Amino acid sequence: MHDLIRTVRPALHPCLLAALLAALAALAACGRRADPPAAAARPGDSVTLTERQAQQVAVLPSQWRAFDRRLQAVGYIDFDQDRLAQVSSPYQGRVRQVLVQVGDRVARGQVLFTVDSADLTQAESNLVAATGMRALASHTLERAHHLFDIQANAGKDLEQAVADQQTAEASYRSARTALRLLGLTDAQIDRIAARRAIDGELRVTSPIAGRVATRAVAPGDWLQQGGAAPISVAADDALWMVATVPEDEIAEIRPGDPASVRVDALRGLTLQGRVDLVGSSVDPATHRVQVRTVLHGADARLRPQMLASMEVRTAPPAQAVAVPADAVVREGDGTMTVYVTTDGRRFTRRPVELGRQQDGQDEIVAGLAAGERVAGTGALFLSNALALQSQ
Repeated sequence: MHDLIRTVRPALHPCLLAALLAALAALAACGRRADPPAAAARPGDSVTLTERQAQQVAVLPSQWRAFDRRLQAVGYIDFDQDRLAQVSSPYQGRVRQVLVQVGDRVARGQVLFTVDSADLTQAESNLVAATGMRALASHTLERAHHLFDIQANAGKDLEQAVADQQTAEASYRSARTALRLLGLTDAQIDRIAARRAIDGELRVTSPIAGRVATRAVAPGDWLQQGGAAPISVAADDALWMVATVPEDEIAEIRPGDPASVRVDALRGLTLQGRVDLVGSSVDPATHRVQVRTVLHGADARLRPQMLASMEVRTAPPAQAVAVPADAVVREGDGTMTVYVTTDGRRFTRRPVELGRQQDGQDEIVAGLAAGERVAGTGALFLSNALALQSQ
């Protein structure tokens, strides 16, 4: 038996034995590669800086931070259309003067334009006549009372004087009412009655304080009663930001949600407001829905139709791991990475998954734990250093 064994072993050629041993070694090596070490341990993902280089890299810990759920949209600034006054002449006539321009601020009761109006001339003439008849009737009634007291006339004469005075008083009040409907104030009516003078110039005033939104009139224009308003005035203590939002995001927005509105044309002016209205219909061409935000205490520099962007906070804040935006590097293959360190000199590249970006901070959804130290300013330098190191 021992002789048989001895004869079998020499049957293995030395070259065959060497090949077998090489194959086993390769198999073992392959087995080791199937279980790779952690990414942090791969030499190609780490770079060590000199002490001088490390001084150029800011190191800071990742931290828990509250992130809101926010939606963004673009749109434009507009006047509050619910507080837009269309100012017209109550009667037809030719425009004599226009005293305001688009964008001018006006006070309530301020004259916007004047009109030569035959209706006003007639109304003033009626007031002057009614004022005279009223004075005469009052004097006649006073004289009738005196004559009746001394029994110098019959009672029917006093009764007629009383009736005439009441008729004159009614005509006078009717004439004043007609002038009020034409836009005149009681003080202006009193002056006409006192002077017994006819002006005929209708002064059209603003019913609200605000800003002139539109002007479609010039001196010499003929205004027809019931025509388009020649001037509109909008209250400007509150403006609208009107945006459109994709239909698949509209369910997250509700009236009352706080919103931040940015106007780049005014050097990034940012205003706070609240969603006032979420549209009830979808634009069939764009599949977007109109969302309106009310801006209170609006800046005087804002103008209607200015482009603006809106950010709506749609959910309460939630805690998440965060790092500054400059700590995240987008690598050449599109991977988002941070550079982790324990000693401030050796940095290891680590892929991360990003979430929301707010106020200069990036949410880390996966790949980094709170408290781990990463490169902030200088992270891009580390990416370039690794690229050079691998060449």
